[in-house]
Amino acid sequence: MRSSLRELLRYPSAVAGLAILAFLVAVSVYAVVAIPYPEAIRLWSGGEAAWPRNPRYARPEWLNWLWGGRLVRTLVVTEAQGATERELGGGVRELRYHLPFHYPYQRFPSELAVFVRADYRDQAPQLELVWAGPAGPEVHLADLSPRREDVYRLSADGELRDRLGGPPEVVLFSAPDRAGQARPGTYALQVRAFLFEPGSSVQVELVVYGEVHGLAGTDHLRRDLLLPLLWGTPIALAFGLLAAVGSSLSTLVIAAVGAWYGGWVDGLIQRVTEVNLILPGLPILIMIGTLYSRSLWVILGAVVVLGVFGGGIKTYRALFLQVRESPYVEAARAYGVGNLRMVAVYLVPRAVPVLLPQFVTLIPGFVFLEATLALLGLGDPVLPTWGKVIEDAYRAGALYVGHAYWVLEPAFLLMLSGLAFTLLGFALDRVFNPRLREL
Repeated sequence: MRSSLRELLRYPSAVAGLAILAFLVAVSVYAVVAIPYPEAIRLWSGGEAAWPRNPRYARPEWLNWLWGGRLVRTLVVTEAQGATERELGGGVRELRYHLPFHYPYQRFPSELAVFVRADYRDQAPQLELVWAGPAGPEVHLADLSPRREDVYRLSADGELRDRLGGPPEVVLFSAPDRAGQARPGTYALQVRAFLFEPGSSVQVELVVYGEVHGLAGTDHLRRDLLLPLLWGTPIALAFGLLAAVGSSLSTLVIAAVGAWYGGWVDGLIQRVTEVNLILPGLPILIMIGTLYSRSLWVILGAVVVLGVFGGGIKTYRALFLQVRESPYVEAARAYGVGNLRMVAVYLVPRAVPVLLPQFVTLIPGFVFLEATLALLGLGDPVLPTWGKVIEDAYRAGALYVGHAYWVLEPAFLLMLSGLAFTLLGFALDRVFNPRLREL
């Protein structure tokens, strides 16, 4: 093994494949440690409610480097200034303050929202929201009677849109002397709150949604795409590895048993293999996902079962028939070695040099299979996977509305994983296949 490893490292393709695999494994470990499984499922399944402060359809942050920093970043304004409080009589208090912020962009934000947290016992406070720009009259936005946890989305307020004559995120930031451009400057959200109970309070937070977010961007449900890209890595590697191990090892053992025992045992294995070879694997998996379960682990079990009697049995059988006639096998038989020991110790290890390259090159096929099922709408609805991201992007028409990053990021990781295993598999084939070694 040591000499084989040294020989393997002589091939640049093997070194490149191992480097990519090391990167994917490191990403997998980071994802599992940094985002525990229950938290990942909660964030992915929670939809928009789990990511309320993220913008929709936001491009990756690194694209801002290519745009010279002109794309709008999300601004979260929480620091209140000029707070005053006075008693109005009858137990009513008036609280005034404003939330100022500097807006340096000439592009408009994507949305505006006000997050309210009210602390009261029976009677909710009343809020009046007023918008103040760098120059020009103040604009009354809304009067609210918020719940304890509430969100007022200005961009979704049809009445405010009609009153302003356009989208609030555009009208409130428009430069009067430059059509289609935002006016940089200092803006403020003025808050006037009426509190009706002793000890009650209210906190207001303004979110000016941008056009970029994080390393991977966001989707239509405001979910950070970095989550499925990170967690999709261990899921893809685990699915591909377990499917390849389950199908390859079982195929190898069954082929060895058939070649050693021969007779009706070998005949039965070959007939079952021939029947299995004509069964359409993908339609069967589609039927299982449609009629029974879309769980990733149910699909994995079906993939292993369908792969047990695969075409590899024919290849391994031919190899084992040659090994069975080898002198060392005849010597072991003369020493009285049992049938099971003969299969496990004398036949199966001889196929490892052939199995290893084929095993490595099988893994990306199973990874692509999971992505294919997800793209067909049969992916696990709970797990954040690369295929699920592509499916969501396809259903939202990402390529047609200028959100290509949504498709390209998981597609790149799929191609990267396939490239890694393919490069490594070809190099292993060169090392362990005697015929290729002579070339």
